[in-house]
Amino acid sequence: MKKHNFIFTFLFIFFQFGCAQEKRPNILFIIADDISKNSFGVYGSKDIKTPHFDRIANEGVLFTNAYVSNPKCAPSRATILTGRYSWQLEEAANHNPTMPEKWRFYPELLEETGYAIGFTGKGWGPGHFYGKHNPAGWEYNKIKCKPPYKGISNKDYAANFEDFLTKKNTDKPFVFWLGTHEAHRAFEKDSYKKAGKDLNKIAVQNSFPDNKIVRGDLADYGLEVEYHDAHIGRALAALEKRGLLENTLIIATSDHGMPFPHIKGQIYDEGFHVGLVARWGNKIKAGRTVTDFINFPDIAPTLLEVSGVKVHQQMTGKSFLNLLLSKKSGRIDTARSFSILGKERHDMGRTDGEQLTVGYPVRAIRNDNYLYAFNYKPNRWPAGNPEYDYKNCDDSPTRQFLLGLEEDNPDYKYYELSFGKRPEEELYDINKDPDCVHNLASDAQFNTIKTEMKSKMEKELIAQKDPRVLGKGDIFDYYPHGRPDKLIQLYGEKYYDMYEVFYNKYGIRSVPISKDSLKINKKIIQKYNESKQ
Repeated sequence: MKKHNFIFTFLFIFFQFGCAQEKRPNILFIIADDISKNSFGVYGSKDIKTPHFDRIANEGVLFTNAYVSNPKCAPSRATILTGRYSWQLEEAANHNPTMPEKWRFYPELLEETGYAIGFTGKGWGPGHFYGKHNPAGWEYNKIKCKPPYKGISNKDYAANFEDFLTKKNTDKPFVFWLGTHEAHRAFEKDSYKKAGKDLNKIAVQNSFPDNKIVRGDLADYGLEVEYHDAHIGRALAALEKRGLLENTLIIATSDHGMPFPHIKGQIYDEGFHVGLVARWGNKIKAGRTVTDFINFPDIAPTLLEVSGVKVHQQMTGKSFLNLLLSKKSGRIDTARSFSILGKERHDMGRTDGEQLTVGYPVRAIRNDNYLYAFNYKPNRWPAGNPEYDYKNCDDSPTRQFLLGLEEDNPDYKYYELSFGKRPEEELYDINKDPDCVHNLASDAQFNTIKTEMKSKMEKELIAQKDPRVLGKGDIFDYYPHGRPDKLIQLYGEKYYDMYEVFYNKYGIRSVPISKDSLKINKKIIQKYNESKQ
């Protein structure tokens, strides 16, 4: 009798678990590299065609207030994967760091509960990480293609996604990260001419001069956006072909705004205000537009909750599953009325006295009407030092044009917007000035707004135990940069070993986990030290 009871119990659990597994949704997370919200058709783009991204929105939900918490690749992607705000990630708040071993990532958490996980293209990075695979999952990048223009990756993202679907255990639900490298620099210059694009139809932001050089650069960028969108279409087709589309939650977004001055890596609206759309068969009512503020740390807890997995205790983001499943449009959760943003060190080439490779620390708050930003070190250059060629701004025809301007040129104001030093406080009326050109912080009539926004921002950051607000933010400047070889090349005789300095100051050993990378860096450092003797 006991034996029969045991068998019955075992079979009951087995079939219950099996049925639950079949009903668990698949998850396809699509993330672009450096594409602005307004570059997608559903957000108003006229000159760039994105029918497949738009399809996800039209057959699902479009979010108008989605925000990264740090507008640079590595920290932005880290917030997605960990469910934590950038300033809560220790050295992973910086670009090109060593990802702390302590953090857990939503793909591995889901893998532990029975999901097959994988990624193609760009996962988390650049930087060093612990573990057997990229935090985004197991890599699928073997299938290549011939891209239409130079500068576009030869990784066939959609084909690699299909390869994953073919090879995975058919009984398992899946979580896949489809991360294209587009529209990251560099672009093929004047590729827009091959495509027959009309420069007269190109929209130019108020933060740039309106000329043929800038329009051509924007047109070349647009082709990369369209290439990204084509792979979305192929991925959707792959799901349809296998009958998987309706039980797959698809979220499409970008890690931050376009790779242009004043945008990428900067705390201005286009840099961190991104497109985000979601589709999930009949689970999401089609054609909805939601204005609630969504933050990138909210994604991981959402995906865990969607999958029936308990949200990990490290995660400080808030699931927005209720917004996905709601039948309503507009503002659904009145508490979701603002976003907190920030940045620390992005790239090398900024100094402060004898200290090398320091950041440009900023914290900001964005609500429906205004953006307030507090620059903690206004003595520093926001895009990097001039003598090191403004390293926190990707090279481009637009960049070269701005850097070539003389002070007496009427367009010199655009150079100052992108590369000049900034005051401690900035305030922008987003509805009137979406490109953040006119700083209102010194205007007395906005003092009340400025004071209220700063107070709310600091209250939130104190609750989140942000080291910068708590007066301990200098640690972000001391966290080692993951590429000592590049530091040596840049600084020459001024170079010092950031790993050793960090250890001497904080007593914490930060070491890149990649043995090959560590070996290369050690050889370079040793060779450099020998040359000084």
